[in-house]
Amino acid sequence: MELVILSGKGGTGKTTIATALSELAKDVVRIDCDVDAPNLYLFYKGVDIEKKDFYGGKKAVINEHYCNRCGKCEITCKFNAIKDYVVDGFLCEGCGTCTLICPEKAIKLVEDKSAETFITSTNKGIISRAQMNIGSDGSGKLVTFLRNNGKKFNAKDTLTIIDASPGIGCPVISSVTGSDAVLLVTEPTKSGLEDLKRVTALCMSFELFIMICINKYDINYNITVEIEKFVAEKELELVGKIPYDDTVIKSINELKSIIYYENSEACRSVKEMWVNIKKHIY
Repeated sequence: MELVILSGKGGTGKTTIATALSELAKDVVRIDCDVDAPNLYLFYKGVDIEKKDFYGGKKAVINEHYCNRCGKCEITCKFNAIKDYVVDGFLCEGCGTCTLICPEKAIKLVEDKSAETFITSTNKGIISRAQMNIGSDGSGKLVTFLRNNGKKFNAKDTLTIIDASPGIGCPVISSVTGSDAVLLVTEPTKSGLEDLKRVTALCMSFELFIMICINKYDINYNITVEIEKFVAEKELELVGKIPYDDTVIKSINELKSIIYYENSEACRSVKEMWVNIKKHIY
């Protein structure tokens, strides 16, 4: 069973909830597919037992010994990645047009390292994660690799919780493809509602079972009602409503899951939500 934690926008509390559900599930494989801003591992003390270089694409390289400085590559490049016969790796998209236009065949595409991937072993299980290089783009290929890498450690077919990127882009699509269920975390703001509609449409196109969590539902009751109407209209499952709680900020600062703050309203609400989620995924 793969449960993907998603949000239409950043800052809704997606990782906070992913961490809490992972703790409540106990026997779980954690995969941090929010490759542009991975932070799930910060909540755990562990040791990296596997580290690999990930090559997500290619970049052009000019061999100065063969280059006749005709300038055709610089004129042809639509990304302005070539200047004074040198390729800017941050601007190069690896399209290969320059390799075709070069009369001396002085340009070739080489594999470009975009990230390092890790399997981190903790006392709560493993985390499959990545650290991207500066300037690299989050790719669906990297997300797919992380998911497959995590599956190697799921011999008992236990629950896998995926902390996905916010939005509806390529990394999100790669996170939900072939998964069993998604939990969409939203907040009662105008942008939160509109982004929820977009990510819901994406998940519906993949025919996924969709559950909804309204985080900080009490900061704007009017929009919370709008979200509830949308959920009912689309026949989705509203599994949890979590109130605003300053203790969540404390838990993040202390790098501890909110479920360990027993007097917290958010703690109680998350635990109630987990009971509701289990009814649907087990």
